[in-house]
Amino acid sequence: MYHDLILFLTGIIVGAMNAIAGGGMLIGFPVMLALGIPALVANATTFVIVIPGNISSIYGYRQLLHKVPRHYAWLLIPTVMGAFIGAQALKHTSQGGFAHLIPWLILFAVVLFAFQPWLYKQLHQHLHGPKRKRNSLRPLWITGLALLPIATYGGFFATGFGFIMLAFLGFTGLHNHIHRMNALKNIIGLCLATTALLCLANAHVIDWRHGLVMGAGNFIGGYFAATRTQKVSSHALRIIVIIVGACAAIYLCLRNY
Repeated sequence: MYHDLILFLTGIIVGAMNAIAGGGMLIGFPVMLALGIPALVANATTFVIVIPGNISSIYGYRQLLHKVPRHYAWLLIPTVMGAFIGAQALKHTSQGGFAHLIPWLILFAVVLFAFQPWLYKQLHQHLHGPKRKRNSLRPLWITGLALLPIATYGGFFATGFGFIMLAFLGFTGLHNHIHRMNALKNIIGLCLATTALLCLANAHVIDWRHGLVMGAGNFIGGYFAATRTQKVSSHALRIIVIIVGACAAIYLCLRNY
């Protein structure tokens, strides 16, 4: 009962973080390890946990989703493909040395997100020139190609996927609308988690009971954050993303090294 309460409360925090900027499992994953859940099981159970929060945050962002151009739905194709590949790899491997790469992958995403406005400006000028008409599909195709290996990583180990997804969405036409980016990120996250969960459902590596308890808190936190943070400035949210991501990367570095 004590463990269930801790997991439920942690799930609320995880759901809120994922709805706003991603990276909620940077808190949830260590908590599960501290409660004695094996690392591989905690990893696979992540997909059970995040789905309820993704659903509730998508509902909270529903007004903003109507403002996201429909052609962004094409990003779901590499998401599903990558999630399937990553989940299949997870069936045949252990955490092993991969855990040592996670801090650096997260740090990469945070740095990319921090410098995204400047990088986007430079890339835009280089590709289109000052007098050329902007082709909004080109950055989307770049994101789609980059999303396949990132989704593969997410299907193998979902922690940090939200940070990376936000960073790459920053190179699309949504770069000035962080709340719309969050809404789309949660749609992509739901597709990734659902695909991975379907692949792992019969692999006997999921703790369904603890996952559903934490997922219930995730549902509450996801909806609350999605509905309460839409009035927060994009600049403030960007700072939050950078701080949380950097702290998580440092923590994982100290823990693994």
